Amino acid sequence: MANYEYLAEIEKYGRDNKIPILLDESLDYIENILKEKRPKRILEIGTAIGFSALCFSKFLAEDGRIDTIEIESLRVEQAIDNIAKVGVQDKIRVIEGDALDILPYLQEVYDVVFIDAAKGKYNEFFEHALRLTKPGSIIIADNVLYKGYVLSDYNKHKQRTAVNKLREFIDLVLNNPKLDAKLIEIGDGLIVANVK
Repeated sequence: MANYEYLAEIEKYGRDNKIPILLDESLDYIENILKEKRPKRILEIGTAIGFSALCFSKFLAEDGRIDTIEIESLRVEQAIDNIAKVGVQDKIRVIEGDALDILPYLQEVYDVVFIDAAKGKYNEFFEHALRLTKPGSIIIADNVLYKGYVLSDYNKHKQRTAVNKLREFIDLVLNNPKLDAKLIEIGDGLIVANVK
């Protein structure tokens, strides 16, 4: 039996330790989509400590499953511990490694793909997401406005590459004829794209 009361503790740990986890308003928005869709298969790119995958697992179809990919070994351990604590090991599979190495080998078709990893690689993640979805699937990407830099005339050297790549990504998704996509200006920016 899943014990979701641990989620508050996991969220607090994430916020206290500056671990990137979903902002409340973004989470609420995504949860409303999942409530309606009741997906059977979710792919998450970027697990961190497992918080979002755990939140999403509440809305899976009865025999639903989440595959989530994480590159950092410590985060993988923390995510696996958190998933065990909540008691949903049968619903969430954590795959350790670089998503760009793992994605080419995935053959499953997913109802929802959630992208929340290295900002500079969103275009490549997106190409894989398109291959791994079908008409009716939803692709969601978080943090696409990157602290608001993406919509401003931000030009600092440190984040310039990530900002430019995210601008490219937004353009690519919003103008893709295979998608009905929109940019939602809540949290740190969400892209929600329905596959036609």
